[in-house]
Amino acid sequence: MARVVVAAIQKRKIPLFEQSHRYYHDPSDKHKNMVSPTPTFKFLNRAAFITVGDIKSDGSIENTWRPCTIQQVGDLKSLIKLAPLWGSGLFLSTPLIIQSSLLVLQAQKMDRQVGHHFKISAAKCSQFSLTPLRRIGIGHVLTILGMAISALVESRRLRLMRSHHLQGQNGAIVPMSVLWLVPQLAFNGIGEGFHIPGHLRFYYQEFPASLKSTSTAVVAMFIGIGFYMGNTLIDLVQRTTRWLPDNINDGRMDNIFWLCCFLGSANFMYYLVFATFYKYRNIGDKPNDAPSK
Repeated sequence: MARVVVAAIQKRKIPLFEQSHRYYHDPSDKHKNMVSPTPTFKFLNRAAFITVGDIKSDGSIENTWRPCTIQQVGDLKSLIKLAPLWGSGLFLSTPLIIQSSLLVLQAQKMDRQVGHHFKISAAKCSQFSLTPLRRIGIGHVLTILGMAISALVESRRLRLMRSHHLQGQNGAIVPMSVLWLVPQLAFNGIGEGFHIPGHLRFYYQEFPASLKSTSTAVVAMFIGIGFYMGNTLIDLVQRTTRWLPDNINDGRMDNIFWLCCFLGSANFMYYLVFATFYKYRNIGDKPNDAPSK
């Protein structure tokens, strides 16, 4: 991919032509004469344009950094088109990371007793997430709803804390069952079940054939980046607000969840824009879920 960019920059002053034979094709491609450069991101077409000295007399390449094949140029264009949609996945993971980071703090300040003989460990509350399903868009919506529920539950916990005059008491337990955390975790768990398989299928389908083996890695990549973004956002909140003090009973952790809900909604709108205009690479204009005829 870097070779395409470098070659295009090196040939930036060369005028382009539409004839397919003026561009370098993969010698092993039997249909090379049928492939023409696409008009999108036209600047990159220069990377495959054949100039004097690019090809030796025996047909081999003089310099592997120029020219690139028209297929390699097309692969890079495909990745550029996918990049905005991939970017929307970064913040889709971030609220979930923030929630998992703050979950234990919430649970420690709530009544974890179930019945007379059983008490739920605060660290085990994350096990309430449900089994994954599919579809990215629904995953966005469910994740946003999960953040909103998190904010409402925390608001209720803070109201109960104030009504029982527990402010400033670091070890105080609010008389509110830890099971109130189940709905938000269930929404986020189902949301993950929709968007993670949806992302995996989408990228495997849309990545260029030469990069199929790495297509599923982009999901793990934005989840990993989401951890860093989530921790960075929490650190920023601690530095600039009083929402997350050492004793969360004296803070406003519900505002953090509302912030995630707002950012998630903005991210969802961003996703909708690019998803609406995206044209499927391998199946024409027909969406994934359209029935075959």
